[in-house]
Amino acid sequence: MVVGKRASLFARSPRRQQTAAYNARPVSKARSKAAPQLPPWAAPVVVIVGYALMNAGAFVLRNLGMRPFLVGSELLLALPSLLALALARISVGEGLGLRGLDRKAAAVCVALGVAFWAASLGLFELQYSVWKPPPGYLEAFERLHDLLKPSGPFDALVSLAAIAFAPAICEEIVFRGAALPALLPGLGAWGAALASAALFGLIHVDAAGASPSFYRVPFAFVVGLGLAALRIRTGSLWSTILAHATLNGITFFAAPLAQPTNGVLPDPEPLLGAGLLVAGSIAAAWLFTRLGNSLTRPEAPA
Repeated sequence: MVVGKRASLFARSPRRQQTAAYNARPVSKARSKAAPQLPPWAAPVVVIVGYALMNAGAFVLRNLGMRPFLVGSELLLALPSLLALALARISVGEGLGLRGLDRKAAAVCVALGVAFWAASLGLFELQYSVWKPPPGYLEAFERLHDLLKPSGPFDALVSLAAIAFAPAICEEIVFRGAALPALLPGLGAWGAALASAALFGLIHVDAAGASPSFYRVPFAFVVGLGLAALRIRTGSLWSTILAHATLNGITFFAAPLAQPTNGVLPDPEPLLGAGLLVAGSIAAAWLFTRLGNSLTRPEAPA
């Protein structure tokens, strides 16, 4: 609960009330101050600088193999956010919201990752029905998963770390850890969620020959919106890391089950896409109601 003059300031503005509710969720009598956060202008800066570093580092990392390339790229993306917190003298735990979840909430977050995967796959299928990917797009996706195809159990864990855990941790640090809380005071919960999801979508612009491809942007925007809602609902970054890693992990294990395109685009299945989108969305909405008071301990006062 916010006390003193800050409480009266929050009471004057609906957006500030939303921010106060975010910082105080779940309610804890042990809290006396809102969590420290970066200034609003820092949100796009850490994203843009991180994205630039990630792309610049690709020229060096690409010679190290696919797995080191993926992990190194994600680390470069997260680096400016961590440096910004250090320069602002904000501890990583407080600044990112690294507060523990109870077992029930952790299980719900994993289930939400499954629901997000189903809904986003349905959206992707509906998009494919009206908007075909650029030439070579699906083939590049297949080549990526061929390069990550494990040769044994240990190799599978390494590949999973590269394509699921590293992106989940690093991207959550940037978008739901640093950017989203910075945007909340000025934009409120809905505005901050939409803005952080838009930034998340923009880093999923792919190189497609001489021109960029925006094919993954709608998919990433919707996933980013769901993850932002989860971060606001729980107040803990661990919730979105779990959901994000689950979504990526399912994609990794499901990709080999898809039939190879061999250069020929498969027929769209809009009914299947609509069914997955509706089912995933309903499941996600229900799971949000099951989160309850999800933190295992209150956040330490700033």
